[in-house]
Amino acid sequence: MASAKKLQERVALPRTAWILADFVILFLLVALLSRRAASLREEHGPISTSTSTTWLPALALACEAWFTFVWLLNMNGKWSPVRFDTYPENLPDEQELPAVDMFVTTADPALEPPVITANTVLSLLAVDYPDSGGKLACYVSDDGCSPVTCYALREAAEFAAIWVPFCRKHGVAVRAPFMYFSSAPEVAKGTADHEFLESWAFMKSEYEKLVTRIENADEGSILRDGDFAEFIEAERRNHPTIVKVLWDNSKAKTGEGFPHLVYVSREKSPEQYHNFKAGAMNVLTRVSGVMTNAPIMLNVDCDMFANNPQVVLHAMCLLLGFADETQSGFVQAPQKFYGGLKDDPFGNQMEVIYKKVGGGVAGIQGLFYGGTGCFHRRKVIYGVPPPDVVKHEITGSQSYKELQTKFGSSKELIESSRDIISGDVLARPTESISSRLEVAKQVGACSYEAGTCWGQEIGWVYGSMTEDILTGQRIHATGWKSALLDTTPPAFLGCAPTGGPASLTQFKRWATGLLEILISRNSPILGAIFRRLQLRQCLAYLIIHVWPVRAPFELCYALLGPFCLLTNQFFLPKVSDEGFRVPLALFMAYNVYNLMEYKECGLSARAWWNNHRMQRITSASAWLLAFLTVLLKTVGLSETVFEVTRKESSSRSTADDGGAASTGEADDPGLFTFDSSPVFVPATALSILNVVAVAVGAWRALAGTATGVRGGPGMGEFVCCGWMVLCLWPFVRGLVSRGRYGIPWSVKVKAGLIVSVFVHLCTRN
Repeated sequence: MASAKKLQERVALPRTAWILADFVILFLLVALLSRRAASLREEHGPISTSTSTTWLPALALACEAWFTFVWLLNMNGKWSPVRFDTYPENLPDEQELPAVDMFVTTADPALEPPVITANTVLSLLAVDYPDSGGKLACYVSDDGCSPVTCYALREAAEFAAIWVPFCRKHGVAVRAPFMYFSSAPEVAKGTADHEFLESWAFMKSEYEKLVTRIENADEGSILRDGDFAEFIEAERRNHPTIVKVLWDNSKAKTGEGFPHLVYVSREKSPEQYHNFKAGAMNVLTRVSGVMTNAPIMLNVDCDMFANNPQVVLHAMCLLLGFADETQSGFVQAPQKFYGGLKDDPFGNQMEVIYKKVGGGVAGIQGLFYGGTGCFHRRKVIYGVPPPDVVKHEITGSQSYKELQTKFGSSKELIESSRDIISGDVLARPTESISSRLEVAKQVGACSYEAGTCWGQEIGWVYGSMTEDILTGQRIHATGWKSALLDTTPPAFLGCAPTGGPASLTQFKRWATGLLEILISRNSPILGAIFRRLQLRQCLAYLIIHVWPVRAPFELCYALLGPFCLLTNQFFLPKVSDEGFRVPLALFMAYNVYNLMEYKECGLSARAWWNNHRMQRITSASAWLLAFLTVLLKTVGLSETVFEVTRKESSSRSTADDGGAASTGEADDPGLFTFDSSPVFVPATALSILNVVAVAVGAWRALAGTATGVRGGPGMGEFVCCGWMVLCLWPFVRGLVSRGRYGIPWSVKVKAGLIVSVFVHLCTRN
């Protein structure tokens, strides 16, 4: 379907100066490799000829070659950036607009407080869309099977009855109540007329009552309410499917009320593997398929509220605005965050990555699926290929038996999937979704997928903890493209994790899932060879897939400096050597290049340093443990465990803390925090080792005790170790700090043992 008026425009962004800078750094990398290779061919290299150190230049060469490869991947990803301008005012009449099913996922009421989920749901229920009551439905998946979460959503539904009309009447710009009420009414409205002020004060009072009820909810009291009888015998990991229609808009008059709201907690059994978030998303897909069966699906995490009330309209411009729907198999909005800590001290807001790499990848086959803030065509999720792939096949004419093999035994799901595949979705009859509860529970059973194509050819793909990347990659490999939805104001906003444990837990989970994909049959390399994944798109996927693979190379290179200082050797040219200019120029050019990227994105030099520092920390901790985890899983010695990142409650007004996100840390939320997790051991050991190496090297240089070994460490080795100490400064500070800002003794002891073994191996000869 395409409107006669232009709905979207693909705009190529100029990047000539940056391309020249890319080649300058590439030239320096190649020059460094050439000199390193030449030194290996010389009979007498620049290092001691002792057999114990002949491997040193070869190891440095291998690491530097890897860094060059990673730079080439990034050059490819950034090469041809684009943006998409959208024109929602040109959309067709509301009868021609497709319905949208909105999915919200939550997994743990302790780590993801129900009030956060309620705010996200309220923002979605209030988005602008023609006849939204009949065209929109919101489904919430609760993998924690929490009666408190269900209670919070029921209370939110009652509040939505007054919140949604208020938003429509006054044109509220931000429709997550906690964010809206963080501003004074004059700011929110612009003109503070008496009637509006009264309405604003009433709504704020009602919202505060809602928050109080949710935060003070007692599970025991809730279970005594007959509406929550299903939860009485339910255990988090052992319970039948629970589906509750909290608001059925089909019973309301057209144009009144707000979208359907359905609570879903899929069946769990100790005997069944549940496939983490991918399994929950597939259940939501099936449940919505038998209840509303909208051809478009939006999924957001429980902490990512709709910040732009016209987000669905902007997405429709990209879904309907191409002459060939292949160009927008899904529409992805970049992840952006509210109330982020100043200068991004934990390096997880990823603003530059989304602008530089994301914009460039959008110019190839399309931005990656990021797991939240994404609009999917249901038929694409159902595995339907693009129109130009198999024109000779009439996909909609598949037999009932074929559809049963793919989609399972539910007659209702088979019929609804036939409608989606054939494109006949606007002709489906309208009926009360409350009448579909039993069939919804049937398709939510944990055994329903047995013998079907769910999780393989259909739905969210299993086999990785980063099911989003894997699913999007499968879609791209089929031949579909994706479109970037980057609106002003941002489409969605979420809260970035703060503190060391939450940040590194998130990075470790991502890296683990990415490496699982890379070494599996779903590898993007195989997708480029045997399917329709474009070569440049494959290389773009490798930018993130090699995150955990970077860890051993970066760790090895980081250990070369301490090794040389401890053994009185060197692996970099001396200052007096002409070859010293190459690594010096490379070091300066690379860091200036990255700094300029941050400045162009409107960020500070401090933000650049924080992100640079966190990349070193993440590589030496989260990525390294992810690499080891997948390695142990591959040899059958371990299993990967899905870890939910803690979300801080954002229910109250952010005006009280100056607009900063609540972090739960009263002293300094920007300081690194620690716990006894193994993820902190490698980085702690590396920080201790570099401090010891600098001290030993400085003492040896001052005392003049370097005897018996030709050469010795030079300025390059001291700079490497000193730079690592600066990058790992949160850990250096954590060694002497106390409380949550201090590294626990259990971590210090383990790290100390590792350092002792390394020093012993270095100096035993």
